[in-house]
Amino acid sequence: MPVTILIPTPLRRYVGGAKNVAVTADTVEAALAALADMSPDLRRQLFDDRGCIRNFVNVFLGDQNIRNVAAAGQPIPVHDGDVLTLVPAIAGGAPDADKLSKSEILRYSRHLIMPEVTLEGQKRLKKARVLCVGAGGLGSPLSLYLAAAGVGTLGIVDFDVVDLTNIQRQILFSTSDVGRPKLDAARERLQQLNPEIDVISHSVHLSSWNALDLFSQYDIIADGTDNFPTRYLVNDACVLTGKPNVYASIFRLEGQVSIFDAQRGPCYRCLFPEPPPPGMVPSCAEGGVLGVVPGIIGSLQALEVLKLILGLGDPLIGRLVLFDAIGFEFRELPVKRDPACRVCGKQPTITAPIDYEAFCGVRGEEAEPDATGIPTLTVEEFDRRRKAGETFSLLDVREAHEHAIVQIPGAIPFPLSEIPARLHELDSAQTYTLSCHHGPRSVQAYRQLKQAGFAHLQVLAGGVQAWAEKIDPSLPRY
Repeated sequence: MPVTILIPTPLRRYVGGAKNVAVTADTVEAALAALADMSPDLRRQLFDDRGCIRNFVNVFLGDQNIRNVAAAGQPIPVHDGDVLTLVPAIAGGAPDADKLSKSEILRYSRHLIMPEVTLEGQKRLKKARVLCVGAGGLGSPLSLYLAAAGVGTLGIVDFDVVDLTNIQRQILFSTSDVGRPKLDAARERLQQLNPEIDVISHSVHLSSWNALDLFSQYDIIADGTDNFPTRYLVNDACVLTGKPNVYASIFRLEGQVSIFDAQRGPCYRCLFPEPPPPGMVPSCAEGGVLGVVPGIIGSLQALEVLKLILGLGDPLIGRLVLFDAIGFEFRELPVKRDPACRVCGKQPTITAPIDYEAFCGVRGEEAEPDATGIPTLTVEEFDRRRKAGETFSLLDVREAHEHAIVQIPGAIPFPLSEIPARLHELDSAQTYTLSCHHGPRSVQAYRQLKQAGFAHLQVLAGGVQAWAEKIDPSLPRY
């Protein structure tokens, strides 16, 4: 039965900043066990080595302390709608952020001798609370440099696990971290880098329901997201909570950096009132990225965060920096506040977080073409029928350089970008099966060919990725 557990401020870092957590249990003990399962660190805070509630933590069922009502060895039943309150002992104070320890003075000595930083500046860094949204290509250099610089409280929002494809650019992780939750690996790495700071993990999917509460706990938000729904959510939540949004984005060999602070300048919506159509801008998984580019852009993002904290120089408010790695060119463009902006304008229409997936026209984390109504064929069915003697015309619509990595036997290279110029090579009376990396481009190719008059088409679900996973595991995946 559903039970609500009220989480005190000192323990919220272990549950993604949530003020309360709902669990399903029939006893107090089962409810606390379910809560502890959410975080090994929280388990250590609540239970001793024997699995008993620690003496400095009180648990109230309603207004009754369970220590006073529990019979020895007997579980305490709970009922639908019951509320448990955790009450830990607190000291009534906080670490002295106005002082640096002897070890901190040595650690940050190269900062302290700079007239732009000094002892007072380092104290400001120690007091600062920065939330990094995302622990990926941008979040890696960002969090590493903020931790090394001595930002006292560093929060990270992510709920993904480390994948081997991440290691090429996400320098926060190593090969041995593959398969681990990103937050566990990130916290361990950052605490090894600087044990003087407090790293808070928020293992949650950032949403309209939790963003305002989460952002209110920090001074600065650094946006390292990789999808448009979350990017617009971060912007709106920053405007609504009055927090500066240190923004960065990357694509292949290009990057962007700015600061959107509605208190002093434009917000992200002033520059981009609406997102691009779903599928127009590929993700890293589709379009790729040179590993060093997020390192460059994430470092610039960290620089702007530090400048805000220190009050140093001219921050990128009202300015957008564009980086082109091929030409090694930096350009700066002015960004003005839009009086008609829906969230920071004179008459805002967005006064609370909205449904951002609906706003961006997507139903998942990343925009992909809607395949509703499109005939599909699984790789298992395709393989079975082909082995039975059926012939297929399989068009691989990936680019030529991708076809060189791996291909399904018998696939004909027919890149999506070349379809308009090569329509004359196809027979409109023939049936074609379309394949790509994992699906989206096949759907785009289907629509292009359908519009050109080709009626006999189907899409190979999951593309070459599914083929390598399910049919021929000896093939490489990317």
